[in-house]
Amino acid sequence: MNNATSTAPATRRPTSGQAFALTAGVIGLCLAASAVPSPLYRLYAVRWHLPASTVTLIYATYCLGVLASLLAFGRISDTWGRRPVIVTGLAGLLASMGLFVYASGAAWLFAARAVQGLATGIAISASGAALLELRQGRDPATASLYNVVASALGVGAGGLLGAVLLQFAPGPLVTPFVVLAVLVVVLLLGMTAVPETVSRESRPGFRVAAPGVPRQIRAPFVLAGLAITCAWSIIGIYLGLAGTLAPALLHTTSPLAAGLAILALGGASAVPPLVARALPPAVQIACGTLALIGGIASMAWSLSADSAVLFVAASVVIGIGVGFAMFGSLRTVGAAAPPGGRAQVMAAFYIVAYGAISLPAVAAGFVVHRLGAAATFQIFGAGIVVVSVGTLPLAVARHRAMKRAAGVTTSAGLRSTADPQATGSGVEPGGFQGLRQG
Repeated sequence: MNNATSTAPATRRPTSGQAFALTAGVIGLCLAASAVPSPLYRLYAVRWHLPASTVTLIYATYCLGVLASLLAFGRISDTWGRRPVIVTGLAGLLASMGLFVYASGAAWLFAARAVQGLATGIAISASGAALLELRQGRDPATASLYNVVASALGVGAGGLLGAVLLQFAPGPLVTPFVVLAVLVVVLLLGMTAVPETVSRESRPGFRVAAPGVPRQIRAPFVLAGLAITCAWSIIGIYLGLAGTLAPALLHTTSPLAAGLAILALGGASAVPPLVARALPPAVQIACGTLALIGGIASMAWSLSADSAVLFVAASVVIGIGVGFAMFGSLRTVGAAAPPGGRAQVMAAFYIVAYGAISLPAVAAGFVVHRLGAAATFQIFGAGIVVVSVGTLPLAVARHRAMKRAAGVTTSAGLRSTADPQATGSGVEPGGFQGLRQG
C-alpha cells in the first residue's frame, strides 16, 4: 500500500481541489438526477394512464429508498472508507438510469426510483463526510459552501434539464437518463482516483449501524434539523406542484415553465453561500427562516392574485431562504460532528432532510386532486411558516450562546497567557469546539 502511495505522481491522482470538486459533484449529480423526472411525470401519466396517486407513490418510493439507505448504511463509510462507498452509490445510480431508459410501465418506474433512492442515500452521506475531511484544518466552512451550492445547482439544473429535453429531445423519456448516465460514468472514473480520507489502516468489514447524534451535539443538531426541515419541505412541495402552478400562472403549456421555475429557486439557493459566508451559522439560519416566511407568504399571495411576476419573485426569495438555511445548518452540523462519526451524523442529518422533502410532498400529492394546486401550496406553506417562526428564536439564542462562549474562550486564553499555570476556564473541554470554525 505504501509503495503504491509513493508512486502517486505516476498514477496522476487529482489535486486536492479537483478531489474536492469531484466529491461535491457527486452530491450535485445525485440531486440533479432526483429532480430530472419531475417535469416528466405528466408525460408518464398520459402515456401509461397513471392516476395521480400512482405518480405520488412513485415519488414516495424514491424518498423511502433514500431514508432506508441512510438508516441501514448511513455510517458505513466510517468503517469502509469514503471512496468505496461513494463509488458503490454511483454504480447504483447508474443502474437506476438503465431502469429508467428501459421503463415500459409503472412497475419499472417504481423499481428505478427505489434503486435511485438507495444509491443516493449511500452516496450523499459519504460525500458529505468526505467534503468535511478534504478541507480539514484549513477552511471547514468551504465544505458546507460546496455542499449547498452543489445541492442547489443540482436541483435547479436537473429540473431544467428534464424540461428542456422533454420539450426538444427526440426521446424525451429516454434521452435525459442517457445524459445522466454519461455524467455518472465520468464521476465514477474520477472518483476512482480521489484519495481516501478515512486514515485508519484496518477497517472492519460490512456492518449495519444506525445513524445517530452524540449527546454533546444534540442542541446544535436540533437547530440544524429544524432549519433543514423548513428548507427541504418547501423544496419538496415546490417540486411536486411546480409542474401545475408554473404553466398556469405563466399562461403556457410548455414544460419549460416548470423547468425554469425550478431553476429560479435552485439558482437563487446557490447565492447566499457565495455572498454571505462570513456570517455566523446561526445568523444564516435566522436569515433563511425570515426569507422563507416572506417568500412563502408572497407565493401564496401570487397564487391568489394570479400574478406571474410575483410568482417568479417569490420563487427567488424562497430560494434565497433555502440557501441560507441549508448553509447555516450544514455549517452547524459540520462543526459539531466528531471526527470518528462524521458519516453517522451526516446520515442522521440527511434523514431529517429527506423526511422533510418527502413526507409533506407525498401528503400534498394525495390532497392536491381534492383542493387544487394553489390551495394545497397555501395550506402546506402555512405549516412550513409555523415551523420557521418557531426556529427563529432558537437561532437567535444559539447565536448569543456562541458569542458568550467565544468571549469566555478568549478570556481563558488571555489568563493562560498571563499565568502559564492557569488551565481552568469554566468551559467544558471540547464543548465549544468548532465555534470559530463555524
